[in-house]
Amino acid sequence: MDFRPTEEQALLRRTVREFAESEIRPHVMEWDETQHFPMELLPKLAALGLMGIQFPESYGGSAMTAVDYCICIEEIARVCPAIALSIAAHNGLCTAHIAMFGTDAQKTQYLPRLIGGEVLGAWGLTEASAGSDAAAMRTTAAKQGACWVLNGSKQFITHGGIGGIMVVMAITDRSKGHRGISAFVVEHGAPGMRAGRKENKLGMRASDTSEVVFEDCRVPAAQMLGEEGQGFINTLQVLDAGRIGIAALSVGLAEGAYQAARAYALERRQFGQPIAQFQAIQWKLADAATKIEASRLLTYRAAYLKDLGVRTTRESSMAKLYASEVAVRVAEDCVQIHGGYGFVKDYPAEKYFRDVKLLTIGEGTSEIQRLVIARQLLGQ
Repeated sequence: MDFRPTEEQALLRRTVREFAESEIRPHVMEWDETQHFPMELLPKLAALGLMGIQFPESYGGSAMTAVDYCICIEEIARVCPAIALSIAAHNGLCTAHIAMFGTDAQKTQYLPRLIGGEVLGAWGLTEASAGSDAAAMRTTAAKQGACWVLNGSKQFITHGGIGGIMVVMAITDRSKGHRGISAFVVEHGAPGMRAGRKENKLGMRASDTSEVVFEDCRVPAAQMLGEEGQGFINTLQVLDAGRIGIAALSVGLAEGAYQAARAYALERRQFGQPIAQFQAIQWKLADAATKIEASRLLTYRAAYLKDLGVRTTRESSMAKLYASEVAVRVAEDCVQIHGGYGFVKDYPAEKYFRDVKLLTIGEGTSEIQRLVIARQLLGQ
């Protein structure tokens, strides 16, 4: 195996890193404190190809590989995990679901707008009473003539308040259990659809997270996405790929926290020398660097297999589980190395620490990842 990046991948990393440093870093704390997602950033992200990283050029996409996708998400997350989360959700959930299961007409109608940065994508699965048990959802879609009428609400939706196009899962036949769930494409502003409460979050504050409410929302039958009753099955396939993105985000966040801790350890002096000279600090940095590399390899392996067209349920969950939990530990050690300065907003340590915890929760908790992995190992 050749683990070296290609020249194109090295150039991609440098390009995205320079963009993140110049266009995102100066505004990180402002966007965090105001809970503002910078819609003005969309055209710049689109121009760089980050709004359609893995999608065909025929729709305006960049046609990059899954490994390339990981590099992009990683480099943005190193600077601002919240912006990386929005890019990952836009690419890996909403846009991916349409690209994977949409008709030619649906792809032609929606993908160019999503990829071109005209709108952000949202993806509606989670509900107040249906988190890890997604099949327990209550949102319904009833057939009425040439339309489906949606009623219910979705919770913790990334871009729920600002997304222009949303993929929504709803029950179309309750008697069939999870095989009675279907997916629909709903455009922002559709009659009967409205944004509900915006969440006041611990971290990832620049990424919009809101409730979305459907009250007799009429959706044309042509906007059903995929086959009727296949929505939940398709959702699991979308999540297999989406978890690779969260793993890459975890690697990037951990790398950012590690670099901040290393720089501070070389600068901060105690007892007449930089604290980087103390073994306790050296071991924290050594452990962090080693675990980040292990996380990166797990993530790139899952991405490589995805590029080969192999099903990656186990590999994606392993990468997401390990990388997210490593990121939590690295962010915690970053705060510890900073000492009291790690607890104030003058240094980046506290923001990495606030942002990181979501990664062990979103797109399947660590507990769900262990369940998925175990079932794969046991052939269940």
